[in-house]
Amino acid sequence: MPNAQIMTDEEKIDKAYQSALLLQAGDEEGSIRLLRSIPMPPYLAKVMKEKVGADFLIDGGYNLSEAEAEFGSDWLSK
Repeated sequence: MPNAQIMTDEEKIDKAYQSALLLQAGDEEGSIRLLRSIPMPPYLAKVMKEKVGADFLIDGGYNLSEAEAEFGSDWLSK
């Protein structure tokens, strides 16, 4: 997974807001795609890996940059 630039809380909130606007406008796919671009918090990524598996996270296109920064680039395969 490519190294992503650190996203500020303000940027995360803005993306979430933009996602809500897309959903309101009827663009559910665009809304979901934008939400998935927000880095998943490491604690949540770890729980998701344990509960639904690494493939779910990889195939879902979630932004796991914060988890990689905290757990290492190979955390999904451990």
